[in-house]
Amino acid sequence: MDIRRSIQGGALALALVLSGCSWFDSDGSSPSADPSPTPTEFEQSNVDVASGSTADVTVTADKTGTGFTADNIGVSFEATDLADPRLDPAKSNLDEQLKALGSPALRFAGNALDRRTFWTSKGEKPKHGEKVTITPGDLERLKKLVDATGSTVTIGIPLGTFDPERGADMAAHAIDILGDSLVGLGIGNEPNGYTVDDVPGGAVRGEGWNKDKYIKQLEAYAKAIHAKRPEAPIIGPDVYDGAWMTAFADSDVKNKTAIAQHWYQLYECDSTQVPGRGPQAANLIDPLAKEAAKKNLGIGKDKADAAGLPLWLEETGPTSCPGTNDTSLTNASALWAADYTMYAATLGVERMAMHSMLGACNGGAPMSLVCDPADHGGRSNSFQVRPNMLGLRLLVPSVGGQFTKTTVEGGGNMSAYTVVKNDGRTLVTTVINANDAASVGGNPVTLSMPSGFAVDSASQVYGESNDVKSATQVVPANPLPDSVPFSGDGAGGSSSGGASSTAGASSSTSPSDRTGDGKLRIDLAGSSVTVFVMSKG
Repeated sequence: MDIRRSIQGGALALALVLSGCSWFDSDGSSPSADPSPTPTEFEQSNVDVASGSTADVTVTADKTGTGFTADNIGVSFEATDLADPRLDPAKSNLDEQLKALGSPALRFAGNALDRRTFWTSKGEKPKHGEKVTITPGDLERLKKLVDATGSTVTIGIPLGTFDPERGADMAAHAIDILGDSLVGLGIGNEPNGYTVDDVPGGAVRGEGWNKDKYIKQLEAYAKAIHAKRPEAPIIGPDVYDGAWMTAFADSDVKNKTAIAQHWYQLYECDSTQVPGRGPQAANLIDPLAKEAAKKNLGIGKDKADAAGLPLWLEETGPTSCPGTNDTSLTNASALWAADYTMYAATLGVERMAMHSMLGACNGGAPMSLVCDPADHGGRSNSFQVRPNMLGLRLLVPSVGGQFTKTTVEGGGNMSAYTVVKNDGRTLVTTVINANDAASVGGNPVTLSMPSGFAVDSASQVYGESNDVKSATQVVPANPLPDSVPFSGDGAGGSSSGGASSTAGASSSTSPSDRTGDGKLRIDLAGSSVTVFVMSKG
């Protein structure tokens, strides 16, 4: 987490007959396998009424310049997790959970890197009281994971104790073992917080520590690393503060590969203000969240552009505040994860990793995408997912696309993103409806497509409200039925999408029929993320 920012301050709940699949038990845990049977049509089970304001979503194929890659969906872990035998695909289902995100970016660092992690390739004991020892065998196990998931990975090199030769030895082994999967080495984690006592392990530098001293130590590490492996890719500075980014960019470090930024949406831990940046679920989906993201990620993007480097958001999440599992478990976190990830990509973030750890679901770290259902202090080999992970899963169909111009008129708290793929033959539109389902049920939405396109399938995550905890539901990707509910202007007929012919709708029998008017009219559930995949005939 970004220390400077963070210290401011009984039965499975599903209804298969209605096409909803729950990933959580009523006690807050989640089942180990997908429910079955799988529905054969996309059907929203929670839209009895759609009293929300109408929305017009207009999709185009006009590219806006930025793209969405596999690395835009990612997971950050603590460096100490490298020692966990469950990284081995043969020892747990972690690889399967990660593969559900496509080939996600992986990162290992976090606060534990500089305070609890000791590297050795010679069998030594920790030198300064570090709690976890990492060896080449741990990196070999990680290689099995990245081979299974097709992921790229970044690794943090400990800087808490100044030891350039040991850091160079770790870097050399990481390069040799991980090969092309390794795309970045970060030297230290959040060095701007090295004098802060409010983290596990406390301060690792004295009061005189500043960015100039950091640069000297950074350059010493990089020189030692490049003496062993000249091609080593160095990223940094893994902080929020723009001045430290400039210092990294201006340093004499060779082969700088990316500006690495950290940022958490809700960092004012003591604040109860809504809207605001306090750790309340409502703040995740408030429209002001985008303004904060644009401003703060813009700091990193400006620094990266000035340095001619890409911007990688190496550590991020809903909040780094302690005791915020309630916020992290809400359905709002699923909506936020999807919206924030797409929005950050449109701003030019080329790699993103949501901070997580392999801890317990009950009493473990908040915000983590995955968790262990065993009692706190115990371990199992079957990791479960949290709502934010479900939101990210929906974004996989957008991987490999370029963003296009998409507009939303009306609809209240709603946003949409579209990418074009397959040489212009496929459009994927993601609609985040953050209007609270508990209040509006849903919103009548008209989705206007370019000429010749029609909806092939839709998928969705949703909850009964934005605030509901551990109850986010999944509707898998399936074709639309012949008739979908629509209660907007002109509704009541039997034409495409449920809209009447008096509303100018096509009289086709299916909303996917390409003889229609290029519009899908549908009541879209509140508290949901919905992905429409469209193809051109």
